[in-house]
Amino acid sequence: MTLLAVGINYNTAPVAIRERLAFPAEILDNTLKNLWNVSEISEAAILSTCNRTEFYYQAESDDQSALVDWIADTKKIKPVEFTPYLYSYKDSQSIRHMFRVACGLDSMILGEPQILGQMKTAYHAASQAGTLGKNLSKLFQHTFSAAKKVRTDTAIGSSPVSVAFAAVQLAQQIFDKLSEQTALLIGAGETIELTARHLYQHGIGRIIIANRTYDKAHALATQFNGYAIALSELPDHLAEADIVVSSTASQLPILGKGRVESAIKKRKHKPMFMVDLAVPRDIEAEVEQLRDVYLYTVDDLQNTVNQNMDSRRRAAEQAEEIIDTQVEHFLAWLRSQGAQETIRDFRTQAETTRDEALQKALAQLNSGSPAEEVLQRLAHTLTNKLIHTPCAQLRDAGANERHDLIAASREIFKLR
Repeated sequence: MTLLAVGINYNTAPVAIRERLAFPAEILDNTLKNLWNVSEISEAAILSTCNRTEFYYQAESDDQSALVDWIADTKKIKPVEFTPYLYSYKDSQSIRHMFRVACGLDSMILGEPQILGQMKTAYHAASQAGTLGKNLSKLFQHTFSAAKKVRTDTAIGSSPVSVAFAAVQLAQQIFDKLSEQTALLIGAGETIELTARHLYQHGIGRIIIANRTYDKAHALATQFNGYAIALSELPDHLAEADIVVSSTASQLPILGKGRVESAIKKRKHKPMFMVDLAVPRDIEAEVEQLRDVYLYTVDDLQNTVNQNMDSRRRAAEQAEEIIDTQVEHFLAWLRSQGAQETIRDFRTQAETTRDEALQKALAQLNSGSPAEEVLQRLAHTLTNKLIHTPCAQLRDAGANERHDLIAASREIFKLR
């Protein structure tokens, strides 16, 4: 049997292809069962995110044609349309790939933690669908352990590597409790959405989103229990904000020194943390001169992000070493499974011999034989029966000059 990892990701396939091969959560259960019913596949799981779709499965061989045909049939797409974008790994390389994905080493943002949760979701979905067997189930558990060890032993996820996240972490350093603060976000693009998501996840007390187009602001605000305002209403709400993050496409500043100064007076000089992520700037540079205002630009945060990316790259090198070790541990477990049937048969044989000898001993006791004599006979009988076959085989090995078998026996029985 062969362990395989086959898929597409943001590096190998455009979004148009990734969309067509995606599997939404609501259909994953039936999808997994259908995949598992493919005769060549004995275990299966599917990881499907906006950046990747990957199939982890155990098959009779490394021939991927059965999977390709299944994808084509399920998604109503011709193989020629998606096979050029596929990558595949088998056995030790598939194990390594799963570990790297779970650790964020194969992510668009190096070391991002969300992928581990998505990997756990894939595992639970496959477990619930009943498409996991012993090997793939064990591989997932080992994957989670490897990811935990990387997170614990390296700094792979300790530093923010997006300006939005860096802004939120800086806000946490300035304010003791984000839950007591109000954030005013200006704009409704990707950067503001990411900032809103980070603030929301870190328990921000209140979010206000301002945008030229009110409907866009409202659509974004509803995702995070926020409040939307039009850009023209900004002067009326600025004083409410403890945190201001702006990222628009405006060619002229949106907030000038005078307007911010007015807001600070209304706040009775309660500090305001401001982050200008726009180029050109949304907030006039002179605002930095005001007392009780902490103003940071995209350049300030980008320097932090660049330093943190260097830190993550160094951590990634350490992570690869940890993964090397963890792959070997899992391969050792896989190899040990080949001996399990022999161990089970040997134990069953020994237990049968024990039970037979015990029944005879009990019968002798019931017939009145002295207990000491019965115990001595039981020990003698058990010893002879347990060693008879190995001794006979060793004699034959010696007669046939099977020195390899004799050496292996000395190792198995730990004979000096």
